[in-house]
Amino acid sequence: MKRLILFSFLLILFNACKKEQGCTDPLATNYNSEAEEDDGSCVYANNPGSVSSIVNYTTSDGLLDNFVECIAVDINDNIWFGTSVGVQMFNGTDWITYTTINGLVADNVKMIATANNGDIWIGTDFGVSQFDGVNWINYDNTNGLVSNQVKSIDEDVNGGIWVGTNQGVSHFDGITWVSYSSDLHWSGVNASSFDSNGDKWFASPLGGITHFDGTIFTSYDESNGLLSQYVTDIVVDNHDNKWIGTSDGMSVLDASNASFTQHTMMYIMPPPDTLNPVVNIEIDSWGRIWTSIYVGYLAQGAVAYWDGSIWQNFDISDGLAGPNIKELAIDSDNNIWIATSTGVSNIIIE
Repeated sequence: MKRLILFSFLLILFNACKKEQGCTDPLATNYNSEAEEDDGSCVYANNPGSVSSIVNYTTSDGLLDNFVECIAVDINDNIWFGTSVGVQMFNGTDWITYTTINGLVADNVKMIATANNGDIWIGTDFGVSQFDGVNWINYDNTNGLVSNQVKSIDEDVNGGIWVGTNQGVSHFDGITWVSYSSDLHWSGVNASSFDSNGDKWFASPLGGITHFDGTIFTSYDESNGLLSQYVTDIVVDNHDNKWIGTSDGMSVLDASNASFTQHTMMYIMPPPDTLNPVVNIEIDSWGRIWTSIYVGYLAQGAVAYWDGSIWQNFDISDGLAGPNIKELAIDSDNNIWIATSTGVSNIIIE
C-alpha cells in the first residue's frame, strides 16, 4: 500500500513539473497560448507565398517626390504616397496628385490611412483631411481634434477613426469627435490598435503603451517587461498578441497581457550594434509580421518578416530603393509596399 501511495505521489509530482506542450507559434491556426514547449503540431491555414521580385519607383517613373514619408493601400488596391509636396495616388498605371489646391489641409503629409468605406484620411502638422474621392473635409483643433499635429490614423472594427496626436488621441464615429488626453502619456499617441474585445491599445513615443477597455486605462512600460518605453508602433494580431515596436526592437505582449517575449535581432547589424529600432509593423493575410528597421547614425535599414520561427530580411543589397525606410503597406495580394527617402519599393509575393 505504501508503494502505491509513493508511486501516486511521484506521478503527481512528475505531471506538475512537466511543461505543457502544444503549438507555440502565434501565426498558426492551433496556437496554444498556454503551451511552454512546442511539440511540432502547428497547423497553418495555407502556405504563405514567397518573394518573387522587387520593383522600385522614383520620380523618373512618375512618383511625386523620392522622399516618401508615408504609404497606404486603399480598398481598390490603389497605392497612396505622402510627401512634403502633397499626396499621390497610383492605380498601377496613372499617378494622380492632390495638394492644398485640391482641398488638402496642408501639403507636408505625415500620415495616410485608408478606411473600409473607401475614404482616405491624411494627417499633417496642421490637422487631418478626409477625402471620399470627390469631397474634402478638413479637421483641426477648432472642429474635433485634440491637437493639429497628427502622428497616426487608425480605423477600428466599427469604422471609427482614431487620430493620434502629440497631445492625445481623438475618435471620430462619423458624426462626433471625442478626445482622450489626461489619462494617456504626455508625449501623445503615435499608433492605435484594437483587440478582439474591442479594447483600444495606444502607443506613446516616450511612454510605452496604454490599454483602454472603455473604462480603465492601464499602462505598460519597461517596469512591466517592455523592451523600451520609446514606442514607435503597435499592432494586435488575430490571436490578441500585441506586437510593439520600440527603439530597441520588438516586444510581444501575450493575449492574457501577462508576459512579454522579445525580438531584438530581426536584422543583423554590423558589430558592435545589435539592437533593431522598429519603424512600423504590418501583418499580411497569412498572419506574418512585417516590420521596418532603421538605424539613423549608421544610415542602415531593412524590411524583415517573422515566418514563425526565424526572421527573414531584405535591404538595399536585395534591391530595395534605399535604407531609410519610412513605412510599409500591404495590398490584397500580400505584396509589400515600402516608402523610403529615396523612392518606393514593391516586394512582390507569389
